[in-house]
Amino acid sequence: MTLKYHENGIWIEKINENDFRIGLSEKGQDDVGEVMFAEIIEHAGSLSKGDPIINVEGAKAVTEMTLPFSAAVKEKHKQVEDDPSLLNSEDKNDNWILVVNNVDPKVWNALDTELVFDSYNN
Repeated sequence: MTLKYHENGIWIEKINENDFRIGLSEKGQDDVGEVMFAEIIEHAGSLSKGDPIINVEGAKAVTEMTLPFSAAVKEKHKQVEDDPSLLNSEDKNDNWILVVNNVDPKVWNALDTELVFDSYNN
């Protein structure tokens, strides 16, 4: 399994040849703060790059996470809506949001393999 990251605060894990699991990265957790509410956006089948996947309300921010590539939704983590604190977990088995497939290999290969936090100070 390979884990990659996107700057918008999500991690993407290749779980087999066709399927990818998406969750809230450490950067996303830091940006939002302790998650108190989560709503996974309902999609019928396919998602396009930039489509929202989840609305998250935390101690620091309310945000909408978007998908960095086009894909087809295979499964959503329904428990997250009932227990949004799962998104605060460091365990990828708890804080995942969606399982998708039909991801362009070129787009997958272009994602970062290291988690990057903003390096500026205000």
